[in-house]
Amino acid sequence: MFTRTLLCLGLSVAATPLMADTVWMKNGDRLTGTIRVFDGGKLMLETEYGGSIPLDWKKVATLESDRELLVKENNTTGERAKSLKAADSGKVTLANGDAPKTVELASIKQIMKPKPIVEDFLWKGNVDVAMDYKRAERDTDDYDVDLKTQARHGKWRHNAEVDYNRELKDDVVSTDNWSTEYALDRFLDEKWFWQGRLEYKRDKIEDLARQRTIGTGPGYQFWDDELGAFSLAGLVNRSDYEFANGEKQNFYAISMKWDYNRYLVGKTIELFSNGEIGKPLAGAADYSLDAEVGLRYKVTDWASLNMKASKDQVSGSEGDKDETRYTLGFGVGW
Repeated sequence: MFTRTLLCLGLSVAATPLMADTVWMKNGDRLTGTIRVFDGGKLMLETEYGGSIPLDWKKVATLESDRELLVKENNTTGERAKSLKAADSGKVTLANGDAPKTVELASIKQIMKPKPIVEDFLWKGNVDVAMDYKRAERDTDDYDVDLKTQARHGKWRHNAEVDYNRELKDDVVSTDNWSTEYALDRFLDEKWFWQGRLEYKRDKIEDLARQRTIGTGPGYQFWDDELGAFSLAGLVNRSDYEFANGEKQNFYAISMKWDYNRYLVGKTIELFSNGEIGKPLAGAADYSLDAEVGLRYKVTDWASLNMKASKDQVSGSEGDKDETRYTLGFGVGW
């Protein structure tokens, strides 16, 4: 009988999650799961029985977690708590060894898992696909595929992008271009990095048929956490232009690249923007701009709907280019 009791106790302990977080609601409900993030008035709790559940922060009484979490009482600084301990209703205790600190829930702006600027390995990315078919007096077929991925290992970060656009009007191709880019970042410390990049663009319709760019320069990572990331890089580039008439130009330029994304409303909506603006040093063009901005709505952990606008412009060169696209599509992320 004693052996059977020990066996049952052991099985029950094994079946219990080792690091389950607990949230107590003001109406008396008690929920267990994993705290993912608190932002925009919503606490995201990942559960086995209901997936990701957004909880109204104003209705939370207290909470606890055995995991290290970053608790921010303003928009710029935060405190890493080794664990969270339940306290009186409307409060939580941040446990940090011998100096626990009890704070009002109303004073907390964000809670997230701390994420170092450079992890040993991290791979993420997304593929966005947009297609538009119109059958009327003028038939239109429009395709847009955009792949963006990033991998980190130690002090190195690999960035890769591939974009393809094709549009037909009454079976006549009016847009047909693709581009690919690879950038390698070497972090010098937690914020500063040095970037080297290669880029190739091919356009079968516009006068500017081919663009090749190689560049290098310093960059700064302002933040990179559960709610998003923002980085800037200043580059010196060597660019080669090839026009549809066979003429060629090559020149040096300086440019500024940015990469920004931010999750809103409990990681349900993502605002993102990335691009580059450059200025040739030898007057081959006035400026160049290649940028996109958009919103992504997460339907599930991996599927999303997206809406974005992209701009590809070269002004002041022999073959000016000015292309703006608006797309609405479906995406897959990891």
